[in-house]
Amino acid sequence: MRGVFALILCAVLAGCGLQPMYAGGSNSTVAQGLAAVHVPAIPGRDGWLVRNALQDRLHVATAGGADATPAFRLDVRLDDALEALGVLNDDTISRERRILRARYQLIDLATGEILLDATAGSDAGIDVVSSEYATIAAEQRALENLATDVADRMATRIALVLRERARASESAAGQ
Repeated sequence: MRGVFALILCAVLAGCGLQPMYAGGSNSTVAQGLAAVHVPAIPGRDGWLVRNALQDRLHVATAGGADATPAFRLDVRLDDALEALGVLNDDTISRERRILRARYQLIDLATGEILLDATAGSDAGIDVVSSEYATIAAEQRALENLATDVADRMATRIALVLRERARASESAAGQ
């Protein structure tokens, strides 16, 4: 019975057109496209964290992490904000919210065309405790986690754009 169910499920999934994003491994069009994205320096500590996380995600798909010749540039502007959420009766802050937002553009270096103009963001809550050191450490750790999350969102969106671009090129070549 389980075997029949598995076969039916495979048939249904095969018919829906789902394909793995990185079908073909490091030789896939998406992996090669991601490896060809150049990320210029982004100002600030938050920029350094986001850029490093992006480079890890974009270039991990290539064999040995070798960089391809840049075909795209990813311009990123960040907005990092820390705001008070919980204020006690004595006007002390008991909880903060750290917000990291990125506005980014993927630019084709050959044509200058903007392939993607989007935003990504994430936020985290931070408890403010009596130890100033602990609060600062929590704020920094929140920034590190937010940078990773924002970079994940950006890399996924870029991969989708590159996959659609590759499909459009294949369709145009097939006609």
